[in-house]
Amino acid sequence: MNPNQDIPPLTDIGASDFDSAVLRSKLPVLVAFWAPWSRPCQILDSTLDQVATACAHSAMVVRVNADDYPDLSLWYEVQSIPTLLYFVDGDVRAKIVGTASKEAIIARMQSVHLGADAKAPEAAPHAKNEHDPL
Repeated sequence: MNPNQDIPPLTDIGASDFDSAVLRSKLPVLVAFWAPWSRPCQILDSTLDQVATACAHSAMVVRVNADDYPDLSLWYEVQSIPTLLYFVDGDVRAKIVGTASKEAIIARMQSVHLGADAKAPEAAPHAKNEHDPL
């Protein structure tokens, strides 16, 4: 059980709450695009729980089911699952495709804050705060 009862370790979100949970969040947000049938996603689940617990007061960790919300997956150019996107102030600042260790994920998140990734990656979305392509 997470000792920080006010902050859930890992939250599932969808298109209706993506804007408020990710794009308008005051904290950085790690978004995991996943699918329940994917073995790599199942393996990454416990790692994401560990990352969420380790970063409980400095970042949020959420999951988006890529099968249930294909428009979000298309908008953020998710071509493989799992894909992790790290948002800071509503902008994608880092991307990890595939499984990764807790240490690797946290190191990547920290590198963003140290200025190593001041620019969004090439596969960044087209416009901030607009994930509905319609």
